[in-house]
Amino acid sequence: MTLMGKKFGLNRRHFIAGATAGLAAPAILTRTRAYAADPVIRIGHVSPRTGPLAGFAEADEFVLAGIEKALAGGVENNNKSYKIEIISKDSQSNPNRAAEVASELILSDEVDILVGASTPDTTNPISDQAELNEVPCITTDCPWQPYFFGRNGDPAQGFDYTYHFFWGLEDVIKAFLALWEEAGVARKVGGLFPNDADGNAWGDDQRGFPPALIGSGFELTDPGRYQPLTDDFSTQISAFKEAGCEIVTGNMIPPDFATFWSQSAQQGFQPKVVTIGKALLFPSVIESLGDRGDGLTSEIWWTPDHPFSSSLTGESARQLADGYVAASGRPWTQPIGFKHALFEVTTDVIRRTADLDDPNSILEAIQATDLPTVVGHVNWGFGPVKNVSKTPLVAGQWQKGANGMELVITSNHSAPEIPTTGKLKLLS
Repeated sequence: MTLMGKKFGLNRRHFIAGATAGLAAPAILTRTRAYAADPVIRIGHVSPRTGPLAGFAEADEFVLAGIEKALAGGVENNNKSYKIEIISKDSQSNPNRAAEVASELILSDEVDILVGASTPDTTNPISDQAELNEVPCITTDCPWQPYFFGRNGDPAQGFDYTYHFFWGLEDVIKAFLALWEEAGVARKVGGLFPNDADGNAWGDDQRGFPPALIGSGFELTDPGRYQPLTDDFSTQISAFKEAGCEIVTGNMIPPDFATFWSQSAQQGFQPKVVTIGKALLFPSVIESLGDRGDGLTSEIWWTPDHPFSSSLTGESARQLADGYVAASGRPWTQPIGFKHALFEVTTDVIRRTADLDDPNSILEAIQATDLPTVVGHVNWGFGPVKNVSKTPLVAGQWQKGANGMELVITSNHSAPEIPTTGKLKLLS
């Protein structure tokens, strides 16, 4: 989608940016759209195309091409057709860069709506920029606690301009506990939590895994936060061996898990169940581990077997995944569904907004969202906090099949509407 000319004259963002320190900005400034034959709505998109989180954005090109095709004829709003322009920028897996490109999209590209996905390293800085500059923002692909509390959110107040849909730590905890109950192994768990927004949330002694595990009769060995991209997990491995841990869990980026798993083999640590968030989501990571990828377990956000369809294109989860496989020659990957759903929700908001020139009107449409999507229902009226809508979560395992490593759903206790597709096996 090509970059068009600027649409707006003076608006609140530019008034604040250009005002002198002695001037107070008015509470509300009305934007005036310079109409061409076909008015344009700009959507700014931020995603980690490069860097250690690039697996989350592997399917971005495919998803964006599909959205472009679906919206080629424009979007109808109040009996008028609006062209949709998506400007996508790479965060480079760096939160500072994510904030920088979000600011560019808001202040230079003058987007009407900002969207983004893929861990708090992306969702949080772009949401903070949107909140600061009073631009409607929708994000996904990050558990809601690191998104909300990682931005110092107050449940009594919430945020004004930023909204998020995904599952929460309570959901992944339930999914993991159900999976481990089925495994029937010793209830001794080793925790691997990095010193980043995700790791600190997962390892939090009030809202994270520790109190939930202890409350469910599991014994947790947590050696403390490690620095991302560390090259030595000897301390953690020694602690797990000494405690007799048969389960390992945590939240890691792929390079860190690869280092840990390799050093575990070298040091003779052989847990029976390894359930890691984030790192084990992607086929490319599992393939890189060779035979040692067989039997690893993880949360599952979305698969071709999820019983949902796109509100935008009508495609089922299976059709969307098969389309990616045919176009790329690579296995489907979980973020496909949520990246697509991000634009389902945004398009629905654009259609329902009473006045697309008014950011507050766009916000009202976001708040009133009640939409079945390819990842489940999105409705901000029923979330755990004002700015969050939850989607279903299950758990499963990578197993060697006829077509290589396949991700099968082995536990669906938290979302029985999503069918299981296999049985859990212990690591050899």
